[in-house]
Amino acid sequence: MTKFLVDTTENLSPGSLKNITAGGKEILVVNVNGNFYAINNICNHAGAELHEGTILKDKELVCPWHSAKWNVETGELIWFPQKLKNQETYQIVVENNNIYVEI
Repeated sequence: MTKFLVDTTENLSPGSLKNITAGGKEILVVNVNGNFYAINNICNHAGAELHEGTILKDKELVCPWHSAKWNVETGELIWFPQKLKNQETYQIVVENNNIYVEI
């Protein structure tokens, strides 16, 4: 696995969403109550960029277009009228206040 630098913990405060391209993938990194998670940034329903959505305190990521919800820790679909695939998630590593995503 390769580690890609995302940002520092100071720059990604609780409730923040940050999209990056790493290893040819569009990835969304979020801070939920001081815990960092990485999930695929593109909605698998209609292609919305999820960094334009909302992150809720209970680890729910809400799509900005049609309100699909995924768990940012597991990538599991929480709610949508149709069956959608779960989102891919990625490992986060925090070292010396730097946030890395592993691909």
